Amino acid sequence: MFTSIFPACYSGRWPHIHFEVYPSLSAATNVANKIATSQLALPKATCDLVYATTGYESSITTLSQVSLATDMVFSDGASLELATMTGSVASGLTATLTVAV
Repeated sequence: MFTSIFPACYSGRWPHIHFEVYPSLSAATNVANKIATSQLALPKATCDLVYATTGYESSITTLSQVSLATDMVFSDGASLELATMTGSVASGLTATLTVAV
């Protein structure tokens, strides 16, 4: 579990959050202990809600120019990397994704 801000959408990439996996919290102090690096894709409906708020105006246009199918990473299939979202923009969103390590 970690806390992040909702990412903007940038050219050529679907909105996503990178993460690294470590065997323990204490091991996370050294990048050499990293087990895996991956990313989770954010659902379009949630992106649309967030990008309608102040500060994300440019992401509306950028998101309209990309899809999961055209993203250079997710284009091979994003079904295992697409997060489930709960919450609201006003009170905070939670992205959930089960990842096999």
